[in-house]
Parts: sequence; structure tokens; C-alpha cells
Amino acid sequence: MLSRPPGPARPGEVDAALTEMPSDDLAPPGGLLLVAHHGGDPAGCAGLRWHRGWAELTRVFVRPAHRGAGGGAALLAAVEQRARAAGVDRIRLDTRHDLVEARALYVRHGYVEIPAYSHGPYAEHWYEKQLTNAPQGAK
Repeated sequence: MLSRPPGPARPGEVDAALTEMPSDDLAPPGGLLLVAHHGGDPAGCAGLRWHRGWAELTRVFVRPAHRGAGGGAALLAAVEQRARAAGVDRIRLDTRHDLVEARALYVRHGYVEIPAYSHGPYAEHWYEKQLTNAPQGAK
């Protein structure tokens, strides 16, 4: 269960969460972080962590000013392409209950709800997408 009611992050909350759950592994060889730009400015990001035969999608974020313009779909397509190229056969993710728009985005793009595979403080829903045309030789 969440430690506070859903809503915008409070001052310092994002920094505290990143300290508690760092993303240093979202760089080769353990993963990657993609940054989307619009007009030269950062507009969003998405990360992948490599596991044996699958990848974990994490740190998906689109700045509020860019939401509703297809940025989330573009980020998903980009990470899925990278995952296929790396030879993984599926992507998994966990997310919070209050992120209704994000959960709808995942479902629209073929992610299905699965039983819990992780136990983080913000993990309340778990999803997976089977990738097609993944090259042989999993990470």
C-alpha cells in the first residue's frame, strides 16, 4: 500500500525515492535509459533493466506539458525495439494503482496484467508484454 495518498510529488519526494531505489543500473551493461526530446527539450524518459530472457521497464515519465501527444507510445515503441534487438522475449513492469493513465497506456499497447513478480513500495500492479520477432540469444 502507498505510504501517502496519490497526487503530485511533494518537494524532495522524488530525490528521496531515487536515493531509496537508485537507477544507476540503467546504463550498459545492466540496462539503458532513453530520453525523448521535443523541440530540443527533454520531454520524457523510459528505462530498461536486463534480466535473463526478459527486460524490466522502469522510470517511464512524460512531462505534463507533453502528455496526450503520443510521447508515451513513442517511448514504449523505442524500448520494445531495443529489447527485441537485445534478444529478450518479454518486458515486465510494475506500477502504482493511482497511475490510471499509465496503466491504460500499457494495456493499449499489449501489456497484460500478471501476478506480482516484485515487491517494491510502489508496486501495486504488474504487467508483461510478449515480444515478437526477438532475435536469438537473450541478455
